[in-house]
Amino acid sequence: QVQLAESGGGLVQAGDSLRLACAASRGTFSRYAMAWFRQAPGKEREFVAMISRPGTTRLYSDSVKGRFIISRDNDKKTVYLQMGSLKPDDTAVYYCAGKHTILTALPTTSAGDYDSWGQGTQVTVSS
Repeated sequence: QVQLAESGGGLVQAGDSLRLACAASRGTFSRYAMAWFRQAPGKEREFVAMISRPGTTRLYSDSVKGRFIISRDNDKKTVYLQMGSLKPDDTAVYYCAGKHTILTALPTTSAGDYDSWGQGTQVTVSS
């Protein structure tokens, strides 16, 4: 099972940009669909974005569509989340997650479908 470690979180101002990275170790990264979720204080974990194994399919939540971009580098075993036009509502702990899957699997936005998780990285957006 792949092990995941997020980095890149921090404190930024509204309107700023930030790029998160999630590095994988162990396992075969290219066999995993990858996703980002986030959890704000007092709220449930919510889907942010996902990317298929070859990177040809990308899905976004409505709240981040047009502002965030998910990408991956299978050679570097890393998935990224480029966040732009950040808002205070984007404040949360961001988690990357991996789902070991076949190449033709349908994409999923459900946290329960992902079997590997990182520890999370805090993103705080001040107004």
